[in-house]
Amino acid sequence: MSRIKEFNLPDLGEGLTEGEILAWLVKVGDTIELNQPIVEVETAKAAVEIPAKWGGVVTRIFHEAGTTVEVGNPIISIDTDPGAGDLPEPPAAVTAAPASAAPGVGRTPVLVGYGVREASGKRRPRVSAPAASVVPPATQAVAPAPVAPAPVASAPVASAPARSGPVLAKPPVRKLARDLGVDLAAVPGTGPLGSVTRDDVHKAAEGVSKPAAIVEARPVAVFDASREQRVPVKGVRKLTAENMVASAFTAPHVTEFLTVDVTRSMKALEKLKARRDFADLRVSPLLLVAKAVLLAVQRHPMVNSSWSAATNEIVIKEYVNLGIAAATERGLIVPNVKDAGRLSLRELAESLNELVRTAKSGKTPPADMAHGTLSITNVGVFGIDTGTPILPPGESAILAFGAIRPTPWVHKGKIKVRQVTTLGLSFDHRIIDGELGSKFLRDIGEFLTDPEAALLAWT
Repeated sequence: MSRIKEFNLPDLGEGLTEGEILAWLVKVGDTIELNQPIVEVETAKAAVEIPAKWGGVVTRIFHEAGTTVEVGNPIISIDTDPGAGDLPEPPAAVTAAPASAAPGVGRTPVLVGYGVREASGKRRPRVSAPAASVVPPATQAVAPAPVAPAPVASAPVASAPARSGPVLAKPPVRKLARDLGVDLAAVPGTGPLGSVTRDDVHKAAEGVSKPAAIVEARPVAVFDASREQRVPVKGVRKLTAENMVASAFTAPHVTEFLTVDVTRSMKALEKLKARRDFADLRVSPLLLVAKAVLLAVQRHPMVNSSWSAATNEIVIKEYVNLGIAAATERGLIVPNVKDAGRLSLRELAESLNELVRTAKSGKTPPADMAHGTLSITNVGVFGIDTGTPILPPGESAILAFGAIRPTPWVHKGKIKVRQVTTLGLSFDHRIIDGELGSKFLRDIGEFLTDPEAALLAWT
């Protein structure tokens, strides 16, 4: 059995066909251990670190970072018995080029084991000189002597008749001409005996200013590729786009809105933070929104379901895998808290904190995004009041949680400043009709209006 083993890119979850190598965590010559992370790969669902299948010494890395590799293709080879002696010399194709490379030939560094990619070393062609500079000698011999260009200031009146003798103009007119930069010799006079008047100078000055304005004008704006950026759509962003289009044109969406006074919810959060068993946790309004959704599902189980086109059935889930939409550098992902309905309030807070922390690090594994049943998107963190979210594929409802703002509100018959937010519920109208969607949203709002009373009454 060969001591050199090639490690192929594995299927990282649910039939994915390819992945992009983001970064290598090892290099050729490194000694690695079994299950040591060796490479970070982005799939259509997440960025994941892949562990080594064998221990040993890295002998070859097949693909640079940034390369998209199909599942099943080799990405690295490992000498699993480095103590057994030297390996055969590598083929010439992977031997580094000598340092004394010919001048003018560029070298692009790549990973060890790949050799180098030679740059062409070619220059862009020179712009041809104007035709006047390459006139044959015979033509040059009979060419007329060059004529000195006329002064710029005289250009606007070049067609005026030539003046003979001194310019007739009064001293104030001469001063005006100097101040405006006008050459009196080039100005046709309209005064007595052809003298130049103030009006003549002003008209000449207008003529001088026009070409200057043209010279100093802004360059013409262009609207082409030189002022555009192109971002490849791949990985998480590509899958998100495909799923959103499929969902938007498959499930008939309906969105309803509810504005809620959450002043008591904010006070309840302060009480939670003061409790000893929550002191080490980050407690945010999202925790109470999540709890409200989970309790409302208990009252309206049909909301937590999916449409099966294959069997023409509605599949009601007896578990709630609660998705929390998260914006990451690689695009939108919706990891979910598994079986969230069975968690205590503290366990739910711990799970939400871990979910958000992992999503921000870009390390959410595909398993955390699979099998979601119901989702929340917290647009309030961006200062947005609410929205009309699109359903994640296979889910029947998603709640948009908007920003909480101090707002004038009628409370106990008087206008007071209260903490107010707006909820937006999108749902699949094949499964959830208007009555069910309205009752579900109403119950979420009722909980957030007075969470302590709702917990006593509903549980």
